[in-house]
Amino acid sequence: MKTAFSSLVGIDFPIIMAPMFLVSNQKMVEAAMDNGIIGTFPTLNFREEGELESVLEALKNKAKEGKSSGSYGVNLIVQKSNPYYKKHLDLCVKQEVPFYITSLGNPKEVIEKAHSYGAKVFCDVTNIEHAQKVYDLGCDGFIAVGAGAGGHAGPNALQVLVPTLKSHFPDKPVIAAGGIASGAGLASVLALGATGASVGTRFIASQEAGVNQAYKDAVVDAKMDDIVMTTKISGTPCTIINTPYAKKIGYRQNAVERFLSKNKTTKKYFKMWVQYLGMKKLESSVMPANYKTLWCAGQSVELIDGVKSVADIVADFKSETDEALVNLTSYSNR
Repeated sequence: MKTAFSSLVGIDFPIIMAPMFLVSNQKMVEAAMDNGIIGTFPTLNFREEGELESVLEALKNKAKEGKSSGSYGVNLIVQKSNPYYKKHLDLCVKQEVPFYITSLGNPKEVIEKAHSYGAKVFCDVTNIEHAQKVYDLGCDGFIAVGAGAGGHAGPNALQVLVPTLKSHFPDKPVIAAGGIASGAGLASVLALGATGASVGTRFIASQEAGVNQAYKDAVVDAKMDDIVMTTKISGTPCTIINTPYAKKIGYRQNAVERFLSKNKTTKKYFKMWVQYLGMKKLESSVMPANYKTLWCAGQSVELIDGVKSVADIVADFKSETDEALVNLTSYSNR
């Protein structure tokens, strides 16, 4: 299936394997490339010295072989509280990463450096105000993060957010993110005007994902009502599965934490501390036999019924999309 997005980034099928903190790994991205989609990962998944550069070099070499019909990219958290941002951006530019997704901050520097060698930059947006800012900076497209997304979800329904973005910025491709776990979901956002979909939660329950089996089983077993929003992990609202441990620690920062996160003097360093602690909690949650279960996921858990390989997940998307489009055509001819 060719869309403006798939043609822009040189892939066979318009899906981004969304970047997922502590979930996305090299094996998943390579499987995405082999199956004609674009695989991405947060650079924060590789924080040890030399680790990120090694992964980027391996993916670059794989792309150069020309045997894959997909591509790869990275997600950069560009807010000031990310202590790895500058170093990771420089490494990505050095390795000429072809595709970037930016989140939670000003992407000006990423856009300028990526464009210096022809890479594309799509920015996470949840509203028109933020979209206007990154549009003015010269982004190549938007990731419309809607309600129901895993991780840092947006407040607005995709049925409103996607066409509104297309109306305001008709020259920029829009990728829909949030609640998409099937070909019917992809077909629905294409009908709204999106040129592809960003899919995260479905790929947590993949054979290639390196998280523990309990996390994968939780994604398969959970229902949409089991997804809750918390600010305890990063200070920014984030969706997780409502496990007993999540209930125990609560979902909101206390009054002192909220004050420190908003105070001009303390907010940068306090947010860094909160994110560091949250990162450590999430890291332990994906390890085997850990009761401190903080598992990010979106409402599309409702639609996931088993753990499959990346190849089978993508094949399902392709066949289900074809079926959905045929059904729509049949319905319109009645």
